[in-house]
Amino acid sequence: MAASTTPEFVASRAVGEATVTAISDGSGRSTILRSLSAPREIWRREVDADEHDEVVLGYNVAHVRLGAASILIDLGFDDPGPGSQWGPPRHRRSPGVPAGLAALGVRPEAITHVLITHAHGDHIAGGAIERDGRRAPRYPNARHFLGRADWEGNPARAQPDSLLARHMGPVADAGLLELVDAEREVAPGVAMLPAPGESPGHCIVRVASAGAAFYFLGDLFHHPCEVAHLDWVSDGRDAAAMRASREALIAAALPSDALLMTTHMPFPAFGRLRATPDGVRWVEA
Repeated sequence: MAASTTPEFVASRAVGEATVTAISDGSGRSTILRSLSAPREIWRREVDADEHDEVVLGYNVAHVRLGAASILIDLGFDDPGPGSQWGPPRHRRSPGVPAGLAALGVRPEAITHVLITHAHGDHIAGGAIERDGRRAPRYPNARHFLGRADWEGNPARAQPDSLLARHMGPVADAGLLELVDAEREVAPGVAMLPAPGESPGHCIVRVASAGAAFYFLGDLFHHPCEVAHLDWVSDGRDAAAMRASREALIAAALPSDALLMTTHMPFPAFGRLRATPDGVRWVEA
């Protein structure tokens, strides 16, 4: 039997007639759980953190192939290398999102849709590249979708050196940016769903095909402990909105045994929900 040529930072699953592929953009140490809305002595019982209360987070994006659509969910970091904003010692980079797409035989020009869960830097910094002496969209033929509340009124838009201005500004200037206010089907079987809390415009993505369902959750959950404790939310988030968004996802995904994927759980970050006497837990899939 011939050896697989799929690189170790790429992993695919079938969801009905869709193919969903996780692409790791790297991993890094984070203190995000240090500010959880739970006492340290409580959350430390359930979390494998180091002596500095740091945990290792993944940084994952997804590609969805369904019918004629070739969809990238989140943009990831900038290109790996000496000039990257995200590099050693805090992050261990993979070869990068474009390299993962290339392993699937997908060129940037072939991406039809880019769905951005929210406008935090690690989700948008792969959006633009230098081309002919100016910044241009990396995926020049793709409609880019972003929650309106993460764009309109976002002060970073007025800061020329911000990641939002540098990486989403060229997309908007090219007429490729569409803003999402409510549930929006962007391609047959693929929809963006508002799920605020991590940011005002945070969205998740649902793929439905042949009776199967998949959800890309973005930063709705960063760690399995947040699935078991829906009110555990880190500083800087809207705790009430986050809990409501988590409850809505669970109500939709648990009965259908949907396949799930998050940005920040360890690659490939696929999982499912399981009911317990005390609530719900995350299991790897």
